[in-house]
Amino acid sequence: MDTQLEVIEQAKTRLLDLAFQFGPKVLAALLILVAGVMVGRWVGNMMSSMLERMELDITIRLLLVRIVRLVVLVLFAIMALQNLGIELLPLIAGLGIAGAGVALAMQGVLGNLAAGLTIIFTRPYRVGEYISIVDEEGEVKLITLFSTTLLHPDLSKVMIPNRRIVGEILHNFGQMRQIDAVVGVAYDSDLDRTIRVVREVLAANPRVLHTPEPLIAVTALGDSCIELCVRPWVKVPDYTAAAGEIRQAIIEAFRAQGVAIPLPQREIRLLERAA
Repeated sequence: MDTQLEVIEQAKTRLLDLAFQFGPKVLAALLILVAGVMVGRWVGNMMSSMLERMELDITIRLLLVRIVRLVVLVLFAIMALQNLGIELLPLIAGLGIAGAGVALAMQGVLGNLAAGLTIIFTRPYRVGEYISIVDEEGEVKLITLFSTTLLHPDLSKVMIPNRRIVGEILHNFGQMRQIDAVVGVAYDSDLDRTIRVVREVLAANPRVLHTPEPLIAVTALGDSCIELCVRPWVKVPDYTAAAGEIRQAIIEAFRAQGVAIPLPQREIRLLERAA
């Protein structure tokens, strides 16, 4: 029993000695880290305001702000380690060896990171633009170092790893899309009058942009009708709604103006056999 009490007393004494020896250093290191977080936020906010005044792209702005905050935090972490008396050279060597192993295990993540940096600095697309790539399409809502988030017209979101984007064929619609509607009219229709009716329909729709000018032209001569292509420009968010509105308005205007929309017809002739 006395031996156990002696061991406990020795442990308490040892802990007190360690607390008096390293406690102030640990507390100082923690204070340095807290100060690093606060200074990093302050420097990041200041830099964000400066870059915003420069009208820099939001994706590059966020990346630079994060890098600055990380650099500030690393500097304060080094100061905290030095305050604890830790030798940094052996630590850096160990981190290098561990980093090589981690890099081999995280090739996919690093591939996304490299692709994300490529996208951010080459800027093949920006937030707010409508793109089509790797069998997906949608409005770009967010670009990060690892993925790109697209918003579908049905309000669902698709996250594409950046490594799947770099090197693929990318169709960037920008912030406008062109509706492709085809209307058939009878061969005996007055084409000038018909095109004028279509122009009036487009001019009455508030979603249709006046610049670029809508394209209305004869695109094909079908078996039973003349096909007109109607291609107005609209903003990306208005594409689906405007396409339906324009087609409905054209049908109603043709009915009101007496423009015939013929149905497919076939002429069948019955030949009598000679007796």
